[in-house]
Amino acid sequence: MAKIRRGCAPAVFLILAVVGGVAGFFGWRWYKEQQPPPPSGKELRVFVLDVGPTDGDSILVISPEDKTVLIDAGDVNRGKKTVEALKKIGIQRVDYFIATHSHADHIGGAPDVLNSFPIGTVIDNGLQPPEMQTETSTESADQGKVKGKKPAPKPTPRPPRGGQREPLSVIAYRNYKDAAGASGAKYEKFPPDQKQEDVETDEKGKKKSPPPPEMKLDLGGGAFLTLIAPVQPFFTREQMRDGGNEPNANSIIARLDYGDFSMLLAGDAEAQTEQRLVSKEMNISAKILKVAHHGSKYATTEDFVKTVKPEVAIISDGEFNRYGHPAQAVLDRLKAANVKLYRTDLQGQIAITTTGKLKDGRLYEIKTEKDAKTDVWAGREGQYDDSSRKGFIAYGDFGPPPKPPREKTTKKK
Repeated sequence: MAKIRRGCAPAVFLILAVVGGVAGFFGWRWYKEQQPPPPSGKELRVFVLDVGPTDGDSILVISPEDKTVLIDAGDVNRGKKTVEALKKIGIQRVDYFIATHSHADHIGGAPDVLNSFPIGTVIDNGLQPPEMQTETSTESADQGKVKGKKPAPKPTPRPPRGGQREPLSVIAYRNYKDAAGASGAKYEKFPPDQKQEDVETDEKGKKKSPPPPEMKLDLGGGAFLTLIAPVQPFFTREQMRDGGNEPNANSIIARLDYGDFSMLLAGDAEAQTEQRLVSKEMNISAKILKVAHHGSKYATTEDFVKTVKPEVAIISDGEFNRYGHPAQAVLDRLKAANVKLYRTDLQGQIAITTTGKLKDGRLYEIKTEKDAKTDVWAGREGQYDDSSRKGFIAYGDFGPPPKPPREKTTKKK
């Protein structure tokens, strides 16, 4: 028997070695598949467009393989300026148009863009402006859950009060949706609706929070744009009592990755959004941060900045905004974090280029359209509070921005 055992030992070791080798091979393959491909060496370009003089966002990404993503399109009546900027850069097609949320300063210019270029895919969060929602929607939802009660009839949208025109956000949203539908583009909603069979419950039958959503867009050449928020359940007006408003809090947030380069595009996220991302331990660290909500005092919290650890912060805001963007408190937090700051209101369009790896000792290069004539670290005083608790209204609903003062001229004697 001893001889038999000694004869079996090499065979056992051989089997274990083969099994281990096979497991190691497939484990290595799985690990390689999880890693992003190396950067191609071609340039990735990002343009934070200047859509002022009011607040607004429009950010263009051009991948190493020339795939294009446009995130928002600026305010109403600023669409032509956005289109001109895109044509000047050489854009002939937009592969992805992403509307981060329903505010007019982000989608107001969308119809001009959607009507001017072939569009591949349109992505938004599927949420209408609060003004298009109904006064009885919450009540109806509650009644539908009560045993023995029939669901309330489908409510109708609230009419404009006092015979006034519809809010600008409603007009802008409808125009955006009409243009998106007419463009022939594919439509995707993020996050997608959760299917009933996918809802998990704990041992007590209570619904578990769904995992954070993710939509990864392969832009080619090793560049990826990953949508990471909003995270359901969506924020409601009642949750914004400490400041901010729910369309902003439910903004689409994206992370751009290319080799060692990364950029977090925070839309108009509020402090509540940032806290949720931090608490879920999502990968939000990035070399460059597109500051949320134009530098509003209701965002860019200290914990969020510490988690992102940006080297550079870019604020897209307008010289004549009435909300006090950027807030001095936000600028002070960024300055304390030793962040390099850029602002479209003072420096115009901001262009970022990178090969995804160090080149001449630098990972990326940033160029501005013009030099700032005043201190980038000086905030603005607000005339209005951009919060639901103060009756937030869209910028265009209270008239045009103030005109810059004219220079005094002395008459010749």
